Amino acid sequence: MTSSSGREDPDRTAPRKSRTRYRAAASGWRWLAAAVLLPATALAVDPAALWAVLARVDAGPLLLALPVVAGQILASAWRWRFTAGRLGLDLPFGPAAADYHLSSLLNMVLPGGMAGDVMRALRSRHAGGGPPATRAAVRAVVLERLAGQAAFAVMAAGGLAAAALAGLSGAPPGAAALVLAVPAVMAAGAAAVAVAGRVGPAPVRAALADLGPDFRRAFGERGAWAVQGGVSLLIAASYVAVFALAAEAVGAPLPPVGLLVLVPLTLLSMLVPITVGGWGLREGTAAALWPLAGLTAAEGAATAALYGAVVIAGALPGLALAALTAGARQAGSSRA
Repeated sequence: MTSSSGREDPDRTAPRKSRTRYRAAASGWRWLAAAVLLPATALAVDPAALWAVLARVDAGPLLLALPVVAGQILASAWRWRFTAGRLGLDLPFGPAAADYHLSSLLNMVLPGGMAGDVMRALRSRHAGGGPPATRAAVRAVVLERLAGQAAFAVMAAGGLAAAALAGLSGAPPGAAALVLAVPAVMAAGAAAVAVAGRVGPAPVRAALADLGPDFRRAFGERGAWAVQGGVSLLIAASYVAVFALAAEAVGAPLPPVGLLVLVPLTLLSMLVPITVGGWGLREGTAAALWPLAGLTAAEGAATAALYGAVVIAGALPGLALAALTAGARQAGSSRA
């Protein structure tokens, strides 16, 4: 906005510049955190041991993991399309799949782990050809991601419960407490959202307005919970399968407790937004957890690093798909 003299109003530009500086600083800190955590993990597990593990990598299991990554991205795109449809957005599956490929790639290589999600929300605002539906587009992405993270939490809690009840070797100490912590954290998050929607700042209240009805439409009506739950658990299992194949590639296959407990906990660690794409944090978590399953810290760090590389490789086709769909979208816009 400009003043009567034609100059931009400094009262309005100052907050924008402040936000820009904050984002730049946050991005810089995340790159720095990744750059510090990765070599710190290598030093902690012994660089010689880590190199010895990486030197024996078998490419076969990694090649098998690539179609698994492709399948999980397509299933995630379908879940996004299903969630958006419940909120009134008609997303064609082809563009949704292309956007999800690109989103997965951006989330792995850009700070914050949400750049791809922002891109999806922006590109889906015009789904159906009507006026922009920004709120529905944003909520479809948020609720779709929520379904995925809830599935990881359920899988981790179920694995911890199974390990604790069966007395599996390698079950983390305090497994029962961790089982209770998962639903407690989820309940605390839901309570915080509810409180913010009632007494938070005006922009927060506006953003959370009518979230309850949208949540019910996405998950509670007409059996949506069964569809969302089933697809989300299938996708979560595919992530575990990719980790299992990465472990096979380094010659350190995971025992049942690793698949049930350690992998979901390692994947959940990537939600902490302090690095780029979870790099460094994921490897450090795996290095700390793998000895609980009778494996070495070096094997855990190497497995986690290979997992990240395979996920990026599996999402790379998103660049070509995005280029193809961009051409189709441009042609549709010119015809309109």
